Amino acid sequence: MTLPENISTVPTTASEAFDLFDSSAAVDADFMIGTWRGTELPTGHPMDGLLVASGWWGKQFVDAETVHPLLFRTRDGNALWAMNPTIAFSGVPLARRVPQVKNHSFARPIAAARLLSQTRTSRARLRTTRFRGVDTATMMYDQLPIDDVFRRLSDDAVIGTMDLKGVEAPYFFVLERDSSLSLR
Repeated sequence: MTLPENISTVPTTASEAFDLFDSSAAVDADFMIGTWRGTELPTGHPMDGLLVASGWWGKQFVDAETVHPLLFRTRDGNALWAMNPTIAFSGVPLARRVPQVKNHSFARPIAAARLLSQTRTSRARLRTTRFRGVDTATMMYDQLPIDDVFRRLSDDAVIGTMDLKGVEAPYFFVLERDSSLSLR
């Protein structure tokens, strides 16, 4: 499958995104090992635009027990750092009440607060779960009621959907393998 040059600007509906997700092959946990650059797949979800505004770069799967779900570029842009997801997701309720916040970049404030929000500890793990009737790789956050479920788009790309407890609408994203930057 060839992805559009900038998939984050290709609006779709949750139904269309689920059509793509459901038609894509399951992946096993070993397939996910590596560093992946992330892109939102806009569907009208309340979180659309939030990761872009934050400067989110992607995810890293070291092994099944060692996962860094929120990677950001360092200020010099030459490496990555991992953010503690409990800190990151604490801002989601505000963004849902004041959606205009997504129209502004807050990547600089996040970078400035790196010392307070950075983690060197893994904050998620990788398992196989059944989602929409298919067993596939799933990233489970350690301290949040969130599972990111993956399906294969190609040898180097997956579509993911965030299954967040208490939220009916799905949030979609795409990950593409990218080993150009390392975790610092």
